Amino acid sequence: MRNMNHTPLKPDKALATYRRLRGMPLWRLLAADNGPAVIALLQVHLYENERSLPASIFHERIERELERLRNLGEDWPKTAVHYVADWLSAGYLERRYPPGSREEEYELATATVEAIRFVSGQARPHSAATESRLSLVIGALAQLSSDTDGDKQRRVARLRAEQARIEEEIAAIEGGALQVLPEMAALERTREVIALADGLTGDFRRVRDEFERLNRELRERIMDSDGNRGEVLDALFAGIDLISDSEAGRTFTAFWRLLTDPVQSSTLEEALDQLMSREFVQALVPAERRFLLHMTRALLEQGGKVHEVLQSFARSLKHFVQTREYMEQRRINELLRKAQRAALALKDEVKATDTLHYTLPLTSSRLSSLSQWVLHDPALQALPDRMTDADPVAIDLDTVGELVAQSEIDFRSLGANVRQMLAQHAQASVGDVLGKFPATQGLGSVLGLLALGSRHGLASTATETVAWTGSDEVARSARIPVIYFLRERLHELG
Repeated sequence: MRNMNHTPLKPDKALATYRRLRGMPLWRLLAADNGPAVIALLQVHLYENERSLPASIFHERIERELERLRNLGEDWPKTAVHYVADWLSAGYLERRYPPGSREEEYELATATVEAIRFVSGQARPHSAATESRLSLVIGALAQLSSDTDGDKQRRVARLRAEQARIEEEIAAIEGGALQVLPEMAALERTREVIALADGLTGDFRRVRDEFERLNRELRERIMDSDGNRGEVLDALFAGIDLISDSEAGRTFTAFWRLLTDPVQSSTLEEALDQLMSREFVQALVPAERRFLLHMTRALLEQGGKVHEVLQSFARSLKHFVQTREYMEQRRINELLRKAQRAALALKDEVKATDTLHYTLPLTSSRLSSLSQWVLHDPALQALPDRMTDADPVAIDLDTVGELVAQSEIDFRSLGANVRQMLAQHAQASVGDVLGKFPATQGLGSVLGLLALGSRHGLASTATETVAWTGSDEVARSARIPVIYFLRERLHELG
C-alpha cells in the first residue's frame, strides 16, 4: 500500500530507508531463520492469552516448548534462559520490574506485536474489497464532511434528511418490513470491528514507547542545558507536566477520557451484550468470540497500563528536577567529559600499551558463607514455668457469633452483593455496590469490597466518595480509588 502521509520517496532515499529498517527488530525477526518458531512461541505465550509474564513462569513455559520442538527433530541447543536473553537483546522482548513485584516481567516489544499482526494477516488475508470496509470508509468520510462543514443551512438540511430517512425506516419496521443484515455480511462486519479493536493494542504500545522516548529526551535536554534555567526547567519548576501536555499525552488523555466515560462505556457494554446473543456470532472462531467477550477488559487494561506509565513519567520527571537530582547528574556528566578530554589530550603522548604505574583500588563487599549462619532454636526462648489452664470465661454461642461478626469481614455476603449487582449491570464500582447494599459491618464492609476489587476487579486512577454508618451509629464517609467489578470476571468471585 502506498504511504499517503509522506512525499513519495526517490529510489536512492527509498533504498537508504529500507536498509535502515532492515536492521530494526521488526524486519530482523521476520527475516530470521528461526523467525517462524520465535513468532509462534511469543504469540502463544505473550499475545493471545497473557500480555506479560513473570520471568520464572516465562522461562519455564519456553523451556517446555523447546523440549517439545526438540522431540520433533528441531535444533534448539541452548536453554530457555539463553534464548530469552537473546530475544531481549535483539529487541523482540521488553523487561520491566513492576512496583511491588518480586521478580521482573517480560512482555512483547512493539515491533514483535507488529510482526505477529502482519504474519497473522498474511495467514488470514482480507478479501480484495469487502462491503463492510467500504461502508466504514463511506461513513467516516460522510461524518468528517458533516463535522467540518461551517454552513448552518447545509448541516440543518443534512440532519433533516437523516431525520426523514429514520422516520421512513421506523414506519417500514412498524409495517412489517424489517430488514436484518445477512449472516455473511454480519460476520464480515464483525471481523472488521475485531481487526480495528485489535489494532488498538499496537497503538497503545506505540503511545507508551513515545512517552518513554519523550521522557528520555526531556531528561537529556535538562542534562545538556547550561547553568541557567532553560525552557524545560522553567516549565517544570512552574509545575507543568511536559509529558502530559505533549501531543502524545493530550491525544491519549482524550482517548482515555472517552474510554472511561460512563455513558460510552455503558453503550459499549450494551452493544457487546446484544451482539453476543446473536445467532451469527456462533459462526465466529473461538478466538474471535473470546476477543469480543473480553474486549472491554482488554481495552481498559491496556489503556490503564499506558495511563500509569504516563503518570509515572510525569511524576518522576518532576521529582528529578524538584529534588535537584539533575544537578548531580550534570556534575557527573561534566566529570566524564573532562576525563574524556584529558584522555584525548594524552593519546599522542601515552600509548595504550604503556605501563602507567598506577594502582586503582576497586570497591568490594564483605562476603560470608551460609555455613556460618546459625539456625534459630525456639527452645532457647521457652518460658521456664509450665503452661497452666486459664480460668473459664462465661460466654455463650450468641456472644461468640457477635464477636466473630465484628472481627471478621463477611466476604461471602459481600461477594453475593457484587454478583447480584453484576447480574443487572455490566460493571459496578465499590460505591455502586454500597449504594444498593449498605455497609452492615461499617468500615469492615468497605475494606472487604476494596479487598475483593483489588483481587478480582479493575482499578482506575479516579476516586469516589463512599459512606457508611459505624457500630456507634455515627455516619462517616471517605474517598477511595474507583475499582470496577466486571461481569466477565464474575466467575472469579466463586
